[in-house]
Amino acid sequence: MRRLIVNADDFGFTAGVNRAIVEAHIRGIVTSSTLMANGRAFDDAVRLAKTVPLLSVGCHVVLIDGEPVLGADKLTSLSSTRSSCFRDGLKSFATRALAGRLDADEIEAEVGAQIRKLTSAGVSVSHVDTHKHTHLFPAVLRPLLSAARAGGVRALRNPFGPRKPIKSGELVTRPNLWTRYAEMRILGTLAAKFHEAAVREGMVTPDGTLGIVVTGALDEKLFRAIAAVIPDGTWEFVCHPGYNDDDLKSANTRLRESRETELRLLTMPEVKQLLFDEEIQLISYRDLVSQVQ
Repeated sequence: MRRLIVNADDFGFTAGVNRAIVEAHIRGIVTSSTLMANGRAFDDAVRLAKTVPLLSVGCHVVLIDGEPVLGADKLTSLSSTRSSCFRDGLKSFATRALAGRLDADEIEAEVGAQIRKLTSAGVSVSHVDTHKHTHLFPAVLRPLLSAARAGGVRALRNPFGPRKPIKSGELVTRPNLWTRYAEMRILGTLAAKFHEAAVREGMVTPDGTLGIVVTGALDEKLFRAIAAVIPDGTWEFVCHPGYNDDDLKSANTRLRESRETELRLLTMPEVKQLLFDEEIQLISYRDLVSQVQ
């Protein structure tokens, strides 16, 4: 049996992203989404979430790029001294995480505050993940797990993919994906620590994640190449649908035109038929948690 959670990240980022996520759920294959507590369109996302009760909504924890919920003055290891925002850039964040320069108490407090903002708005938080997958670092994972458990959240994205995340032939023809693929292979050395920590804290996770390598480049051919090699078990496919409107053009993101491409893909009848033909069952994070109760 192969099961697939299709999770749309960045709910709450802009109104156009919100609208696209709901459309991809109603007309397409999106089963789950994660909401940014500090997103500029947070209130709009909460309103829309209430109109789609079958959409499993989690918390998209943000620790880089954006403003913290608690305030920068309370998060000195995470925030810039020159502004009210988190430090920008995954590479510098990774360096600090691996060097032990992030304060675990600050991370736990901020993650808890973001989860509480969602629950206070009436969102039943089904799972957590992180912006740019920062919880693959043990320095982030440990306090995040503590905050999630305290907030009553039982499920977590497993950011590590299968050994073969895409058909080899398709990867060879896409040199723009080679660097990301190599980075994920190197970071895969942290997978064992992730599994140990998740099990220790009693968290439910999929077997791994698909789609990270192709973020920003996804098209129908790449999706078919991924679907063809999904292993047995329960996997998560990460996507970023949206509308490239004026709000998105003014936002801090590299994903612009690609969001509309993903929206078209996620709502194509041919894609839903492909999953049916491959005997891949669509489930949500809510379904995943209920299966282990």
